[in-house]
Amino acid sequence: MVIEIFSLIVLLFSMLIHEIAHGSVALSLGDPTAKYEGRLTLNPLKHLDPIGSILLPIFLFLTVGRSFIWLKPVPINPDNFRDQKWGTLKVAMAGPGTNFLIALFFGLLIRFFNLSASLFLFFSLISIYNFAWAIFNLLPFPPFDGSHIFFTILGDRWRNIKIFLTQYSLFILIFILFIGLDWIFRIATSLFTLVSSQPFIY
Repeated sequence: MVIEIFSLIVLLFSMLIHEIAHGSVALSLGDPTAKYEGRLTLNPLKHLDPIGSILLPIFLFLTVGRSFIWLKPVPINPDNFRDQKWGTLKVAMAGPGTNFLIALFFGLLIRFFNLSASLFLFFSLISIYNFAWAIFNLLPFPPFDGSHIFFTILGDRWRNIKIFLTQYSLFILIFILFIGLDWIFRIATSLFTLVSSQPFIY
């Protein structure tokens, strides 16, 4: 039970830091929307969503036995960006990029320091969950950051692909939540093992 509770806390704060990274980069580009709405804070109450933060976790736990939390996306207004060409791409990359850095940091701590069993477990969970959340957000369909990155790279040449992914994003998301989460965590665990040089066992 302690591990499950800690895992949810790690996931929650991984998401919080992810969203704050989006808002902070947007602010650096000239968009203060997230700041004015009080979203550049680690206070979870400012980010909770009634459906994604309460109903969805309960539903997933009862149906597939896995908890998952969804927070409100930080509000962004691309019209305020000084960099109109790449601003949206920079903001999109900030979230998963920050999670990857956190995952690498804690994975490398495990690799180069002799930690106690409890610290090893906690640092492992932090690393794996941040890898997982980064990978999850790089999925190339709305509302994930990967869609902004993917659509920016595609430009207007592949408009039909953008339309298809946007229209069916809800169905793809449901499929990922029920079928793909295990694969995402397998990839995250493999990345953790690669970085830390330690297998994850608990």
